[in-house]
Amino acid sequence: MSEKKERIQLGDHFEYGRIIRFVFPSIVMMVFTSIYTIVDGLFVSNFAGTVPFAAINLIMPVFIIVGALGFMLGAGGSALVSQKLGEKKPEEANRYFSLFVYTVMVGGVVMSALGQLALRQVSIWLGASGELLDNCVLYGRIMLCSMVFFMLQNLFQAFMVAAEKPRLGLVFTVSAGVINMVLDALFVGLLGWGLAGAAFATLVAETFGGLVPVIYFLRPNDSLLQLGRTRVMWPVLWKATTNGSSEMMNSIAASVVTILYNKQLLRLAGSDGVAAYGVIMYVVFIFLGVFMGDAVGIAPVFSFHYGAGHKAELRSLFRKTMVLLSCAGVLMTAVSWALSGTLTDIFVGYDADLRAMTLHGMRIFVTCFLLSWFVVFGSSFFTALGNGLISATISFLRTLVFECGSVLLLPMILGLNGVPNAGEVCVGHKKEADARDYAETFIAEEKKKSLITKYW
Repeated sequence: MSEKKERIQLGDHFEYGRIIRFVFPSIVMMVFTSIYTIVDGLFVSNFAGTVPFAAINLIMPVFIIVGALGFMLGAGGSALVSQKLGEKKPEEANRYFSLFVYTVMVGGVVMSALGQLALRQVSIWLGASGELLDNCVLYGRIMLCSMVFFMLQNLFQAFMVAAEKPRLGLVFTVSAGVINMVLDALFVGLLGWGLAGAAFATLVAETFGGLVPVIYFLRPNDSLLQLGRTRVMWPVLWKATTNGSSEMMNSIAASVVTILYNKQLLRLAGSDGVAAYGVIMYVVFIFLGVFMGDAVGIAPVFSFHYGAGHKAELRSLFRKTMVLLSCAGVLMTAVSWALSGTLTDIFVGYDADLRAMTLHGMRIFVTCFLLSWFVVFGSSFFTALGNGLISATISFLRTLVFECGSVLLLPMILGLNGVPNAGEVCVGHKKEADARDYAETFIAEEKKKSLITKYW
């Protein structure tokens, strides 16, 4: 049987098994994309120490914000391209595809240059100082050199599916992840290059992950898409931008929330608090990658059938996807709870106090998997149908309204048991003792009174 007959096509009828087979490569792609930062953190934490590890977690939200252009045009652009394929307009689909790729290339170079200029000041604004500031700037300068390839990798996660090549996209992403792991072991573990070694390992891996797909689509291939000549089409770019704004909002809002957490934690527990939250986020990235991968994988299918006018298939696909994701949410909550101790030990098992703080927070946090799949899929679903307004509204309410509001208001309602109040106590005693030592004492005294205080 030929490869063309074996592979699943966008226009097929999708039963449960076919859905799982089709989205599985995208799920693995999303998980391996998270591997870059996670592997850096793993090696840096165990070989370089807590402060360099905290620097990675403190500055990483900035890279996510800068790289959001790739997520936005990947989600919004692939929906438009898939709709054109469904309408039997392959030439127009390829022009759109080429426009989005070239736009990300130009935008990536410009934003990387601006990032280099503003990096130190941004790190100071995030709360870094002294050794932590130096580590943030060191890691950031190297990472920004590969930002354009990071954006392209985010872009191609969606377009490899639209091109009916999710398995090839999986090969590219897994290969980049393996490169990152091997180089981290070499640069950080064996050669002892510390934080700089982790950054260089990620730079090489991201360059591979973003450049190889460009070469593939520039050459003759048997996919549905081909890079070639195009022109600037402002209405198309605007449509893709607004349509993919929810994905950009997700990236930016998640980074804003992380920044808020980190600023609170720096006031309360110094770099240890940031390190603990970073470990929790690593675990969340891995497990949420399942939901995000499903969204990336199934969205072009929705777009194709929407463009082709297959309403019955759309309803069937929607119902089956909801069933699969709800089951996955229950399963992942149970698995993440069971593995929380092991995962915590991998990153911070060398510090008993930091391990206890991290483990408790993680077991609270992972309950979000029960319902978080719903908003991730809901936002992606409306993006796939070309309704960027509803998609962006869902993302805005979930992140910048409810989550940021909780970070800012909940501690105020809880009084001394809340994060801001504990932070103010630490600041007020700076003249009497070191703020970090006082914060640790305060947590030890209060942890019997409140689970939230114990978590922080």
